[in-house]
Amino acid sequence: MSGKSSEFGSDLLKLIFNSTPIKGIADNSAAPITIYYVSLHTASPTLSGNQTTNEAAYPGYNRMPMTRDTGHWAVSGNVVSPVNAIQFPAATGGLETETFFAIGTDPYPLAGKVLYFGAINPTLPVSEGVTPQLRTLTTITEC
Repeated sequence: MSGKSSEFGSDLLKLIFNSTPIKGIADNSAAPITIYYVSLHTASPTLSGNQTTNEAAYPGYNRMPMTRDTGHWAVSGNVVSPVNAIQFPAATGGLETETFFAIGTDPYPLAGKVLYFGAINPTLPVSEGVTPQLRTLTTITEC
């Protein structure tokens, strides 16, 4: 059996989402990424996918930039969530349902690396005039 301590799981999330160094292991001295891009997906981006895998395609869609800091991401134990709701652009047409979200490295439409992804519950039906958003109850858990 393998695993990691709860403390290290929390430290890892704080490093990734809040730019908090892990003493003796990781620091941000080499031009770190300062913004992540949150994407919506109609199905899982999968473990081997990127941010374009099953990505939303409604007219008006764009990934949302989120600064990598404590003002945008809350880490509690081994769980991270947005500090405020993440609001995506309103649909100007189309009809689809967003079932997953991802946190990645690149703006739309680049094939950014997916750092984390998770299911959206409840799912987000999108049609013309709808402004999808991820609530602050949306979480990622570091296992």
